[in-house]
Amino acid sequence: MTEPHHKLRGWAAAKKAILAGLRFTSLRLRLVVVFALVALTAAVSASGIAYWLNREAVLTRTQDAALSDFQQEMQNRAAVLPEHPTQGELQHAANLMADSSQHFSVLLIGTDENGRQVEGNSDLDAFTLADVPDSLQDAVNRKQSSSGGKKDGYHLYWQRTTQGGDPYLVGGARVAGGPTGYMLKSLEPEAKDLNSLAWSLGIATGLALIGSALLAQAAATTVLKPVHRLGVAARRLGEGKLDTRLRVSGTDELAELSRTFNKTAENLEKQVADMRARDESSRRFVADMSHELRTPLTAITAVTEVLEEELDAETGSVDPMIEPAVRLVVSETRRLNDLVENLMEVTRFDAGTARLVLDDVDIADQITACIDARAWLDAVELDAERGTMARLDPRRLDVILANLIGNALKHGGSPVRVAVRVEGDDLLIDVTDHGPGIPEDVLPHVFDRFYKASASRPRSEGSGLGLSIALENAHIHGGEITATNSPDGGAVFSLRLPRDTRDDEDEGENLVDDSQEGGAAT
Repeated sequence: MTEPHHKLRGWAAAKKAILAGLRFTSLRLRLVVVFALVALTAAVSASGIAYWLNREAVLTRTQDAALSDFQQEMQNRAAVLPEHPTQGELQHAANLMADSSQHFSVLLIGTDENGRQVEGNSDLDAFTLADVPDSLQDAVNRKQSSSGGKKDGYHLYWQRTTQGGDPYLVGGARVAGGPTGYMLKSLEPEAKDLNSLAWSLGIATGLALIGSALLAQAAATTVLKPVHRLGVAARRLGEGKLDTRLRVSGTDELAELSRTFNKTAENLEKQVADMRARDESSRRFVADMSHELRTPLTAITAVTEVLEEELDAETGSVDPMIEPAVRLVVSETRRLNDLVENLMEVTRFDAGTARLVLDDVDIADQITACIDARAWLDAVELDAERGTMARLDPRRLDVILANLIGNALKHGGSPVRVAVRVEGDDLLIDVTDHGPGIPEDVLPHVFDRFYKASASRPRSEGSGLGLSIALENAHIHGGEITATNSPDGGAVFSLRLPRDTRDDEDEGENLVDDSQEGGAAT
């Protein structure tokens, strides 16, 4: 792989880690961001207002002082000049006017006796008429009427401008019957002071932002620590540790939430304990009942076998009038015997005592043996390659297959097709029938205990536990059974098992399961 690809993968991994971290601390991050935004908004607003007020105050103070001094100098120096001054006179007056505490440059413009324009500049060529904005010149030279007790010509105009990136204040006034005067004052010292103020306010804003982030972090820790403890306690509660409780301190909302959690956990623990006690009592009752029924059932089974032999005998020793009753007793005895065995198997699964006896099995041979033992060879089509090996419990696989194939024959009709294939490390066995299929409202319940069907199926003679037992046997192998309808018609039961089942007990230990063969089918 090339170097750019390595970089892209590294960036993608880093991005994924960052996003995961943001998701993990999203509430903390939101609190910090909100605090920071509020502090930043407040600091920027306060700094902006302070800067604007100080800027206006500094510039207005400097401007008023310079303009007042310039106006005073115009009255004292320019107004006493003759109507047609010489350049020397203008130069001398400009120098005197510039010698002020405000340190501004002065430009005086007048006309000599010959009508020519003459100028007097305090800073030689540093301040010329070109430096005066045209709009200011127009305002100064415009004829003004007397107002406010001022003599005509003493109207003062000013404008802030920049030259070479530096700020300046330009002012101008015209003396009635005398020269026109302009002043230029640099505002660079004030600009430096304002820049220093801006930097100070910026630093203060940054410090406020950092302080707000630290405050938000502290507040988030204070708020989220109880929430984190609540989350840990909830996870422990979800893991089944029902004795989990939170330490309660204070009287705020989080403390009330902790009290509510403790009360809920206490009630849940009590209810679960009651349910477990009732469930254990029910399982014990079913197990005891099943064991108690086995003894009389053994005797009854022996008697029914004798009666069945008499029915099949050619001597005809059984009265034809009671023959139907005898056959009914034989059939129901077998059904009752299957029900008891199934109940005992179910109680083993519920109690967690069911164990696997693992062996290496040829799947094709195992399915053939299951079909042959139940005389289903003519009704079942097998599609399986010999030599497909799997390590599992052969007795439990036989129970699963007997239930699935028997259910297909009973409710779907022959021929039933059994197909075996290998997908990765899993073994997949599909049992397909040619019946009407399973109604959609029945599909979610086909593996429920004692669930017997719909109006579209005939009355079942089974116990209603066969498919449930088959599913439990698949689960104990680490597998699964699913039920669907084929697009071509008929139901499909798919059994998926790992090819190498690992028992829960220590490896190599041979565990003996004394359970009997489960019922054939529901």
